[in-house]
Amino acid sequence: MKYAHKSPAILLLQDGTVFYGKSAGKIGTATGEICFNTGMTGYQEIFTDPSYKSQIMVMTAVHIGNYGVKNAESESGTVKISGLVCRNFSEHFSRKQADQSLQDYFVENNMVVISDVDTRAIVQHIRNKGAMNAIISSEISDIEQLKKQLSKVPSMEGLELSSSVSTKQPYTYGNPDAGLRVAVLDVGVKENTLRCLADRNCYVKVFPMSATFEEMEKFKPQGYLISNGPGDPAVMPQTVSLISQILNSDKALMGICLGHQMLAEACGIKTFKMFNGHRGINHPVKNIFTGKAEVTSQNHGFGVVADDVNKNSQVEVTHVNLNDNSIEGIRVKNKRAFSVQYHPEAAPGPNDARYLFDDFVKSVQEVKELVAVS
Repeated sequence: MKYAHKSPAILLLQDGTVFYGKSAGKIGTATGEICFNTGMTGYQEIFTDPSYKSQIMVMTAVHIGNYGVKNAESESGTVKISGLVCRNFSEHFSRKQADQSLQDYFVENNMVVISDVDTRAIVQHIRNKGAMNAIISSEISDIEQLKKQLSKVPSMEGLELSSSVSTKQPYTYGNPDAGLRVAVLDVGVKENTLRCLADRNCYVKVFPMSATFEEMEKFKPQGYLISNGPGDPAVMPQTVSLISQILNSDKALMGICLGHQMLAEACGIKTFKMFNGHRGINHPVKNIFTGKAEVTSQNHGFGVVADDVNKNSQVEVTHVNLNDNSIEGIRVKNKRAFSVQYHPEAAPGPNDARYLFDDFVKSVQEVKELVAVS
């Protein structure tokens, strides 16, 4: 097995732009859609977020690896990004609580990294040219060979990825004696989402994306949560149909990120591939009803069509992005159903939006009380 030790590495973008740097992680080649995250901390949570499946991550924070890896801070069982691009990669760490170095962690997870590149120039290029596929290699130096390999990588638009990160078997999370029950549809769920529910007196059962409404109902949940996840929501009709069934059941329903996009699809609202997505822990969002702004954690490359939302008499906007006025939250009228485009579980990120779990659990409690008197 060969490991990277600052040997030469290449980053090639789909438009032919080339960056030369040094390798870290494992010697190899990685492909995916290139994107950037503006968070200054929380790299481990980012790398293990299932929503980043098949994406090459550019970190705008200059130093990556300096505080190592702590097992308890992973959002899933493995690294989910395809590859990493960073300015300074540190094989040494200074945090006493860390379990290992990021270099060792990446070697264990077969992760290819390119460092010592001008990440500012790369981010500016992506920002101006839009999202595109890319390839990193620390084993191939022939640009034409890399171009040929890159040409075979599918576009993120039209790509279904959730089935590759969803659990294969249902599992439970939290205290079985908790007062409330929530069924989670796993299309790329993060660990902290489950923790936020369990902390609010919810016993959770996580279901694979292939689950049927009837299978989920056997758990007798008072509420449903549709998780975040990777890929294009427009090519997931089976999941959208499932969400329609949940809506018709009048149970409490919360959607996060991909779950938000598919709730919109279930309401007849189209989604679209963004020129550049929102990724970071510093995105300002306005709550329309309270008038307050929240600093939010975000990770998405698709959005909902604003015109469709505005024309839909059954749906109202609850949150908007203060950077570009995109739709960040919706609520279905006369239902206990809402969703947000961002990540209220905040891993990593500020806790401004954690109240959304409180709102959801309040609706779950209302459903339980209604069932008790019926």
